[in-house]
Amino acid sequence: MGADLVGIGTPDRWEGAPVQMDPRFIMPEAKSVIAFAFRVMRGALRGIEEGTFFSNYSSMGYGALNWLYIPMTMMNLAKYIEDHGYEAIPLGHLSPWRAIDNLGNLRQGYSRPVEPDKPAPDVMVHLRIAAFLCGLGEIGWSKMLLTPRFGPRQRLAVMLTEAELEPDPIMEPFLCDRCMMCVEECPGGLIPTDRSVEVTLAGREVEWADVDHKRCNVYFRAGEILPEGEHGDYMPGRDDVAPGPWSPFPRKPNTIYEHGQAISGSKGCTRACMIHLEEQGKLQNAFETPFRRKPLWRVDWSAE
Repeated sequence: MGADLVGIGTPDRWEGAPVQMDPRFIMPEAKSVIAFAFRVMRGALRGIEEGTFFSNYSSMGYGALNWLYIPMTMMNLAKYIEDHGYEAIPLGHLSPWRAIDNLGNLRQGYSRPVEPDKPAPDVMVHLRIAAFLCGLGEIGWSKMLLTPRFGPRQRLAVMLTEAELEPDPIMEPFLCDRCMMCVEECPGGLIPTDRSVEVTLAGREVEWADVDHKRCNVYFRAGEILPEGEHGDYMPGRDDVAPGPWSPFPRKPNTIYEHGQAISGSKGCTRACMIHLEEQGKLQNAFETPFRRKPLWRVDWSAE
């Protein structure tokens, strides 16, 4: 119906999950959890790589997938399952009403449990972890989900259903070889080599870098946080951010579909990782020509 990859897991794989991220609280009678991957077209990154067309990745590679294409696919499949007599919840993208913040902390005073043994609404299912537990791929050092078909180049969605479906095995990791290209090419140096997050997922020890998410919020938009005492006006509401060398814009462009702010083109966690995996011949979605065909461009904002 439009998804590029589909994997099926069982709810028991979430045993031990934080209650605010446990899908079993959303649908207690669920028999299956389905994870979907929707490819980000390699061509959506071409304009940023060339430095000439920046809006396509944010619109077609982010917003249009998350808010248009993925919901339509998920709704059509949920209707198909419900026509066969089983409830289905198309989670689609992250809930904007979630009770935890971007770092996983409970938002104080936001919502309260409706019964003593329940978490606060809304529960948020972690999409990358769900994709791992449903056998779609592995979590790389950059925290990105990597699949054998696309590497880091996909958006994710999850569906819960009371239909009992045959589960897929959890994939044994083989894609991320800790080459640290994501570390080297991250615009803000936000992916450390010496600090990590370690979790147990369905009995497997999984590790990824302790990414600085707060600073990523700026460098993802190709801004650069200035030293204390210096001022810039690249981002609305921040007077300490100037345009970085990976932005051709003196001001951050308007947001597209709520997510359209990927000005740096995920330079380290997506592009560098994808290039490395393609060079290694690990990806099934192969191309006739290499992605990087010339030295990377930089913009000199020093005069401004």
